[in-house]
Amino acid sequence: MADDTERAEGYAEYTDQYIDGAWRPALDQGSIPVLDPATERLLATVPAGGAADVDAAVAAARRAARGWGATTAAERLAPLTRLRDGLAAHQEEIAATVSAELGAPIAFATAVQATLPLTITESYLELLAGYPFEERIGNSVVHAEPAGVVAAITPWNYPLHQITAKVVPALAAGCPVVLKPAEDTPLVARLFARLVDAAGFPAGVFNLVTGTGAEAGAALAAHPDVDVVSFTGSTAVGRTVAETAGRDIKRVSLELGGKSANVVLPGADLARAVNVNVANVFTNAGQTCSAWTRLLVHRDQYDEAVELAAKAAAKYVPGDPADPATRIGPLVNARQRERVREHINGALAEGARLVTGGTEAPDGLATGFYVRPTVLADVTPDMAVAREEVFGPVLAVLAYEDEDHAAELANATEYGLAAGVWAADTDAAARFAHRLDAGQIDLNGGRFNPLAPFGGYKNSGLGRELGRHGLEEFLQPKSLQY
Repeated sequence: MADDTERAEGYAEYTDQYIDGAWRPALDQGSIPVLDPATERLLATVPAGGAADVDAAVAAARRAARGWGATTAAERLAPLTRLRDGLAAHQEEIAATVSAELGAPIAFATAVQATLPLTITESYLELLAGYPFEERIGNSVVHAEPAGVVAAITPWNYPLHQITAKVVPALAAGCPVVLKPAEDTPLVARLFARLVDAAGFPAGVFNLVTGTGAEAGAALAAHPDVDVVSFTGSTAVGRTVAETAGRDIKRVSLELGGKSANVVLPGADLARAVNVNVANVFTNAGQTCSAWTRLLVHRDQYDEAVELAAKAAAKYVPGDPADPATRIGPLVNARQRERVREHINGALAEGARLVTGGTEAPDGLATGFYVRPTVLADVTPDMAVAREEVFGPVLAVLAYEDEDHAAELANATEYGLAAGVWAADTDAAARFAHRLDAGQIDLNGGRFNPLAPFGGYKNSGLGRELGRHGLEEFLQPKSLQY
């Protein structure tokens, strides 16, 4: 980052990490710039933590592990409830922070980025209050005990949601946590640490280390005193995390990439299916791992579907994230913008047809990491854009001949995170959904359920987040025979 980068109003220079119940000067040298993706101005700098900061944080968590693990569910519920109250009281600040550092439109940041973490936290309060931490099976009593010190490594696309989806169930299970947030969005993680501090958890139960994945993330995954690694990010990095953690036989939970298909079967409401698909793939500027980036329609309806997609895409005009009317903002950084542009150019070179969008900067937005919302037609399954995760506002439309062909196309990627199925009725949609290699499938626009397990098949990861399944990622059974 050039020293002459223009600073945003309110620029802050942070030099501390949250370790062992207090903000302490970072032990490692160096800093990470945090940019506003819409203006390319410098919002803040945070410490570039490495091995020294990670060692201090893990040592604090290890000291806290036995005491926190011995607490009752009711004792853990009290500070978690205060944390929930803090999240509720700071919704506006959370939304503004995520909008600034991620570039999320303020309306979306308010409606989703700030409220979803609160929903997830509330779901775990309810679950913790009634979860059976012991059960009798024959002549045995099986106890669900904390799995130990947790390293939570989170991404930038839904920064606070991903933090709460890991940290809250880990704390609810009785595990102390060291959080390493994404370097692009560390400011909302610092805000979360403030709320944890105010909630009155014992020292060392929660620790925050900002840093890069290559330094702080790698040190956490390899640390001998970490028992569980929960990582969300790319499949390539996930493989490295799993390999590193596997040397010490750590438990690993991975939520990785996706190339999800939305399959519209004959007899479905085509217009609604396409409109929902476009909204799904352009939400958060396409930076959603479970986004339906492939629209699969019967060949007889293909031209109509492409026309509907183009019409729906026209409603998504890139703009200033601070404007409440903006529906799509910039990508998180310049690297991501160029990656998405390369995917679009590659698809066109392979024979795809540009319906709308493209690689030119949006009108009036020469500054900022913007990409035009893009719809590509005439996409074939051998093209990279049909197989690889783009992680930007790009929709590929493919034609199928019959249901067997549709299922074959939907499963023709290394991923299996999510999918959508539209049919004349939900029974028909469900029958087809069972043919798909995906962990979470919406039928005829089914709503998101924060209690349902979230995770994928194949290279989309290991384990599940959210609800009971998410809590159990941080518990281990102990069987006592009588």
